[in-house]
Amino acid sequence: MSRLEEIVRILEGGDRPLEESMSLFEEGVKLSNECREVLEKTERRITLLLKNQGSEVPFDESLGTDLEKQGDS
Repeated sequence: MSRLEEIVRILEGGDRPLEESMSLFEEGVKLSNECREVLEKTERRITLLLKNQGSEVPFDESLGTDLEKQGDS
């Protein structure tokens, strides 16, 4: 996350050459996607844990999880 924040600061500065900016942008997109995947996986796990306890589920239940698949075995 800190690297992504650093990339944003650098790109917002606007003083880097185009090629370097493109490379940083590509790295930032990759890091952003990785962060999104971690967040989605965490939300699915929390949803499953709350669902198993009978609590109200605060996230989109349509997202499948590895834990749900394990529970079906």
